[in-house]
Amino acid sequence: MPNMVYMMTNMEVMNQVVAFSRNLNGTLTFAGIFPTNGKGTGIKGINPVAASRGGIDPLSSQGALTLSPDGRFLFAANAGSHSISCFVLTNNGLPMLVDVKPSGGVQPNSIAVFGNLLYIANAGNFENNYGSNISGFRIDPNGRLTAIPGSTHSLSQFNAVPSQVLFHPDGSKILVSEITTNLISVFHVNQDGTVRGPILNESSGIQPFGSLFLSSGVLLVTEAESNALSSYSMNRNGRLNVISGSVPTGQKATCWVAVTKDERFAFTPNTLSGTIAVYRIDRNGALTFLRNVASTPEGVPTGLPMDVGVSKDGRFLYALNGNLGTISVFHILDEGNLAILQIAAWTTTPYFGSQGLAVL
Repeated sequence: MPNMVYMMTNMEVMNQVVAFSRNLNGTLTFAGIFPTNGKGTGIKGINPVAASRGGIDPLSSQGALTLSPDGRFLFAANAGSHSISCFVLTNNGLPMLVDVKPSGGVQPNSIAVFGNLLYIANAGNFENNYGSNISGFRIDPNGRLTAIPGSTHSLSQFNAVPSQVLFHPDGSKILVSEITTNLISVFHVNQDGTVRGPILNESSGIQPFGSLFLSSGVLLVTEAESNALSSYSMNRNGRLNVISGSVPTGQKATCWVAVTKDERFAFTPNTLSGTIAVYRIDRNGALTFLRNVASTPEGVPTGLPMDVGVSKDGRFLYALNGNLGTISVFHILDEGNLAILQIAAWTTTPYFGSQGLAVL
């Protein structure tokens, strides 16, 4: 399997996936641009949180660009045309478009995959009377999508605004973080691929955003307004119990989360501060804030980091700079320290509006 990093342009006229090959030293080489045959939103934010950031983070979500766990497929949310695109990844890692389907709602912004089951979160458009929801699909062996009858399900409120949809590691539940309600909704997955629920859990902090399950089942959730990271345990019924509640970064707009391969450290971009926070995770899931690291080095334009991902060998961290359309490349050192290696670009001029990062 080739080593690749992908980002999404979210361009309004035609959404695109930009592919980079990853070298042995972690640096990136531009490999091509691949249209999704769908539309993005450009700099237009799809909700008040996004609009407040002036073209940075227009979809206000984690998971707008998502790899299947086996690394065979890459999925992109086309928020401007209310569709989802599926690419099969060729032997050299370059994406080949195989399907585009309606998302089952309006303004899709986050995608989750477990086995051959895919769920997409749709933010909705409240001015035009379209509510927030999630909708399910089956993925066939060639990457084509089939909507699951009866799988579309409303969130806790009409205007909940999802920021991420996420499968539990065993596939039995789907979690949705909701920005406007400060709720974390948990759905149970039925054998036919539909869902029931949701179980409503109060977020520890304000505006739950990016989320991630550790292999132990511990859940990490960032909080965009509280500028913090929380950890939770989840029982079989989908109820969350706080382990570490709203551990602050001291920065602004803490929104995404990624972890090291050994799951001892977590990284959370602080978008409006231009930094990445580093946390230690103990064996019980308790969090300790360690430090903030600049997304770009001194002497170059300040990068405002968004989506993040860690290489499969655990050695490198990648962060999408939403105000530049570039990717910051870091070497992950001992104790979660980060050393900047490169600012990788696909265009010679700064680009606002990109969203989504996937690391293969």
